Amino acid sequence: MENLKGRNAIITGGGKGLGKATAMAFAKEGINVAVTGRNEQNLKETVAELSAFGVKAIYVVFDVGNHKEVKLGIQKIISEFKTIDILVNNAGIAAFGSFLEMKPEQWQAIIQTNIMGMYYVTREVLPYIIENKQGDIFNVSSTAGTTGNAGTSAYSASKFAVIGLSESLMKEVRKNNIRVCTLTPSTIASDMSIELGIANRNSEESVLQPDDFAELIVATLHLPRRAMLKSASLWSTNP
Repeated sequence: MENLKGRNAIITGGGKGLGKATAMAFAKEGINVAVTGRNEQNLKETVAELSAFGVKAIYVVFDVGNHKEVKLGIQKIISEFKTIDILVNNAGIAAFGSFLEMKPEQWQAIIQTNIMGMYYVTREVLPYIIENKQGDIFNVSSTAGTTGNAGTSAYSASKFAVIGLSESLMKEVRKNNIRVCTLTPSTIASDMSIELGIANRNSEESVLQPDDFAELIVATLHLPRRAMLKSASLWSTNP
């Protein structure tokens, strides 16, 4: 089983929900964590909690959909961590409505954040992981990226694109001893799902929790380097 202590990770959208749960799980393993996001207060609070585990924890504020901000933000992280071992592309937004109801600007914002944001961050971080001669990248898609449904056209389009990008990247960087895993969870009681009314905070017995998602990522990291989980779809046992 791989020893994770002392490794350095970047988690986008790390101030709450799935990103924060993953950051906390990483800190418990002794992984140093840089969390990014747009809400500085959330990031500050997350870093304070992470630091209690004795790891190095930092935050950088940027919008993943803005390439200039991403470049500057990743440079700040590299200046602190020097090397990067793990990247979790978790940042994302969602909105639902019929194809004609959703305005073009809203469609574009979802694509810009969910797919271009993942591209921007990975483009800036990947050279450092390659230089490290091994590493792990987790790209968060969704079951909405495997099956389209009425009212999810923009979100599904972005998450389908994430799968295509992620699988192509996986085949490209395997030769560099880099594992790329595409995650397609079903509904998780994250802050975003709760805000959208898809889940509620009192659904622990019936809906996946952010900690479940985080445990999957940690378990994947513990696999021997010779083994790679190409993709994983996490579902609740209670339909």
